[in-house]
Amino acid sequence: VDLKLADVQRTAAVIEHATAYAVDVRREESVQTLYDKIGTVPELIVNNAGIVRFGNLLEQQVSNFEDVVQTNLIGAFIVGREGARRMIAARKPGCIINITSVHSVNPGPGVGAYPATKAGLASLTRLMALEWGEYGIRANAIAPGFIDAGMSKPFFENPRVRELRGNAVPLKRLGTAEDIAKKSLKVASEICVFTNNNITMEKV
Repeated sequence: VDLKLADVQRTAAVIEHATAYAVDVRREESVQTLYDKIGTVPELIVNNAGIVRFGNLLEQQVSNFEDVVQTNLIGAFIVGREGARRMIAARKPGCIINITSVHSVNPGPGVGAYPATKAGLASLTRLMALEWGEYGIRANAIAPGFIDAGMSKPFFENPRVRELRGNAVPLKRLGTAEDIAKKSLKVASEICVFTNNNITMEKV
């Protein structure tokens, strides 16, 4: 699932049994249409949509701040709520995993609203767990650290930055998208069936 269908089609093409859908997580009707197209009650929802608008707070335009809040926090709320409504109506349990960030507890400068939205998402995760647990819905969060993927990847193309950040990790390497995917699969699995309201910091 992505805002741009062409982007998600490229990803789906290399994943077995994957189907590509375009959705704007900021819009309720777009998310509702997505669930209707899928046609089945979700068992697992991973909220991974995220953007950043760089620049220090004194230079941030309100519109940029709002864009990040709408995508990173409100988008996760809409996707999670719509999915939970369907789980509850069908009386089926499910799992929601929200991808936050180490910025949620240790923000760095120059990233605008990003840390605030991720801290908000961590709190939202706890609230989802508290309110929806009685319906068999588990809500947990994974907070990636130095991950060589997504929005962070361009930074790590600089060899010096790559070396410094990698050496700052106890395992002396950057994390990968696969590391986070494997962690998500574990949290979603029967191994963690009693794991709820948990936020895991992934520093590798």
